[in-house]
Amino acid sequence: MKVYKKLLAYARPYRWFVIPFFAFTILAVIFSVFQFALIIPLLNVLFDNNSGKEILSPPTFSVSANFFKDIFYYQVYRLKAVNPVYALYFITFVIVCAVLLANLFRYLAQRTLIKARTLLVKRIREALFEKINHLHMGFFTKEHKGDLISRMNSDVFEIEGVAANSLEVLFKEPSLIIGYFVALFAISTQLTLFTLIIIPISALGIATVQKRLRRDAKDAQASIGRLLTIMDETLTGMRIIRAFNATGFTLKKFSKENDFYRNASLQGFKRREMAPAFSEAAGVIVVAGILLYGGSLILQNGQTAAGIQASEFIAFIAIFSQVLRPAKAMVVAGANIQRGRAAGERILEIIDKPIEVKDKDDAAELNEFKYAIEFRNVDFSYSDMPVLKNVSFTIVKGKTVALVGVSGVGKSTIADLIPRFYDVKNGAVLVDGIDVRDYKMESLRSHMSFVTQETFLFNDTIFNNIAIGKPDATEEEVMEAARIANAHDFIRQTENGYQTSIGDRGIRLSGGQRQRLCIARAVFKNPSILILDEATSALDTESERIVQDALGKLMKGRTTLVIAHRLSTIKEADEIIVLHEGQIIERGHHNELVEIEEGVYKKLTRMQQIA
Repeated sequence: MKVYKKLLAYARPYRWFVIPFFAFTILAVIFSVFQFALIIPLLNVLFDNNSGKEILSPPTFSVSANFFKDIFYYQVYRLKAVNPVYALYFITFVIVCAVLLANLFRYLAQRTLIKARTLLVKRIREALFEKINHLHMGFFTKEHKGDLISRMNSDVFEIEGVAANSLEVLFKEPSLIIGYFVALFAISTQLTLFTLIIIPISALGIATVQKRLRRDAKDAQASIGRLLTIMDETLTGMRIIRAFNATGFTLKKFSKENDFYRNASLQGFKRREMAPAFSEAAGVIVVAGILLYGGSLILQNGQTAAGIQASEFIAFIAIFSQVLRPAKAMVVAGANIQRGRAAGERILEIIDKPIEVKDKDDAAELNEFKYAIEFRNVDFSYSDMPVLKNVSFTIVKGKTVALVGVSGVGKSTIADLIPRFYDVKNGAVLVDGIDVRDYKMESLRSHMSFVTQETFLFNDTIFNNIAIGKPDATEEEVMEAARIANAHDFIRQTENGYQTSIGDRGIRLSGGQRQRLCIARAVFKNPSILILDEATSALDTESERIVQDALGKLMKGRTTLVIAHRLSTIKEADEIIVLHEGQIIERGHHNELVEIEEGVYKKLTRMQQIA
């Protein structure tokens, strides 16, 4: 129950739900038990069997169950003395009222429960989504997107259903069982004790079945995540799949995972349905035992050894038959709780993850970038794999520094350390002489814009993609950013101009157009610090020329870190830093580096035929 206790914390404050739910449930239980208890006077009226229950004078008032029972019998037999039909009408009226009130309070209890249920799910989903948005970038390199989506959807939906059922089981069903057994003990202690053998018999069989349920549920939930990952990759990479005739491979991969999910679900369903079936069978056996035991005594002696009348015995059987329903519901809920527990563990696995990159309690605001960005003896590694080793350099305000080197030497990692997508292992990254870890991340990143090789645009309008993060942006501000990015002309030629929807990831635009929108987005933010990561490497020559011109306008007067494979784009950089195996091996201006004999940069320029 530890998992549920942590999840239920998201439905606080409990008292606004628990108190009315508990009150309505108790009232529903009282009237549910009462309507079955009325079978006894009903049978007595029908078969003219007073059996000492007739009360000739009104009982003395007291706050007790006996007083209410005696006043009821007094009214019944007073009416019966006048006309038995009147007594029948009275009992029938009371039964109808009891049924109506029981269902009314049951409805009010469920209505209260729905409020708690929807609030719980809302807060869990928000907490999960918020945590995912605050986890460090390294987390997303290890997790599958489909699995994260599965946790936010199917796992949360699982919790929604199970939470409602478990809350009902915790309050309603036990209350019903207690109420029914109070009535049963009131009728016959001996027979009631005989019926209690159902509990250990059922519990033993059910416990054995439910041990495997959680494992099956966890396997099924994990499989859903893998299925969503396959579907996402297939939809995203449909062009590649068809180009390489990989449709059969993809279908086979999906079918294999789908079969695994089916088998895991099938095992869970089998075991889950076995528990209530076992419980109900045990209950029926006990009812049969009661009928044989109690019925034989009534047939032989006219009453049981415990002294109950035939009408009370029939009422006993009727009430005990109702015990089976909440007992079965508790068994089914127990099976569902195992599934919900597996889903809850997957949700809490994310929610409980520590946030490795976060603001200090006394973090400062970076109100204005004034001087320089400095890397001071920086070491960094992903898990146990070293990436940067003792890296030191400075980017003075207004200058452009370019990073060069083969793939995997740590260029993009350097770019990610400035906005604190990751934190350094040793050394420090400083902005205006202060460690970036001492700034509030939001204020630090507010001075930066990014243009990367992998363009990402939202399935929204051109206007909203450029003005992201500023809902009060004016059309003139957005158009000015688009002009600087050489995007205004092609935007005007689209169907609805700046209000044109560009589709998933900007699929309706060409690569060059998407990149220019990304540049316009960076321009619109008007940053002090600009980070360009392979911004033109995926473009054709014509698109590269247009985009490079836009980047030139964007870089003017700004502090810029450029990562580039095409060295022609960084010839005018104030300093070029050459990286090899995570270390700086050469640095200087283009003209200086090409003079170094056998230098790495000179070899790269020869390969790209750059003078």
